[in-house]
Amino acid sequence: MHPNRRDLLLAGCCAASTPLLWSTTTRLRAEELDPPPETTTIRLAKLPGICIAPQYVVSDLLNAEGFTNVVYVQSSTGGVEVTKAVANGDIDFTMNFSGPLLLEVDRGLSITLLAGIHVGCFELFAKKDIRSVADLKGRTAGVQAVGTSPHVFISAMATLVGLDPAKDIEWVTSASVKPIELFAEGKIDAFLGFPPEPQRLRSQNAGHVIVNSAQDRPWSQYFCCMLVGNREFVRRNPIATKRLVRAMLRATDLCVSEPAVVAQRIVDSGFAVRHDYAVQTFADVPYNRWREYDPEDTIRFYALRLREAGMIKSSPAKIIADGADWRFLNEVRRELGG
Repeated sequence: MHPNRRDLLLAGCCAASTPLLWSTTTRLRAEELDPPPETTTIRLAKLPGICIAPQYVVSDLLNAEGFTNVVYVQSSTGGVEVTKAVANGDIDFTMNFSGPLLLEVDRGLSITLLAGIHVGCFELFAKKDIRSVADLKGRTAGVQAVGTSPHVFISAMATLVGLDPAKDIEWVTSASVKPIELFAEGKIDAFLGFPPEPQRLRSQNAGHVIVNSAQDRPWSQYFCCMLVGNREFVRRNPIATKRLVRAMLRATDLCVSEPAVVAQRIVDSGFAVRHDYAVQTFADVPYNRWREYDPEDTIRFYALRLREAGMIKSSPAKIIADGADWRFLNEVRRELGG
């Protein structure tokens, strides 16, 4: 019998997730000790972008964890709106960008940060005469809206080099033309993109990259995307939450161990259009750091930058106390190694 794609995903995940000092038998025995999940339904967000691929290939792994009904809720905008959907209980869990999540915790939204997933998927493109973030002073940057992920990340970069993002950068928003189109046409000076946007701009020879968060410090030292859940769901369903966290981190391992399978899977499932862009994303994005990095470091770093920019009022300690719960991550790390 020939294995189907689900078999390959599960087999690849077992290989990727087996810790160095634990046998596969020991790991599976640890899972069997967990009671069944309190609910068999999980609702995840379906968002634009390739970098959240673990979320798109996790469904089979969730089935293996006891979830028989995995639902993807369409979100055309992502970012702030999908975080609000999680807080409102319309979506149970999603991956989302770390910086903007802190804004929502600061505003009191009912969300809980559960784990860091991957490091560095955004790239800041600029016109040829702009050589650094400091050169953005007095220049234009295109974003979908103030408070969106690109706006938050560029603002954090600006504060780090001494700029006041509210005064020193001219933010250009457009309801009719996407920021990437404005940049490609030379109508704005800078644009921050997430996969597949960087791949597209490189293929068009549009501008050049002045910050690559997967490679350039300090951005490469912190999580770009984190796993967030509805606070009430997490409180009422701790077993389901742990199983979800475990499945999501295994799916993250798959992006490292089986990139070709994952790329084909997300294209076949309609989560991505171009296979070559998906393959390039897995080559560029570090999906192998969740065992090494401390998600609290990410919160402290971005919370300080966003406080400097006047975008949040809470201290890093308050953000962590109000909006994070690492119990499930710590348990899963012990089981999967790391």
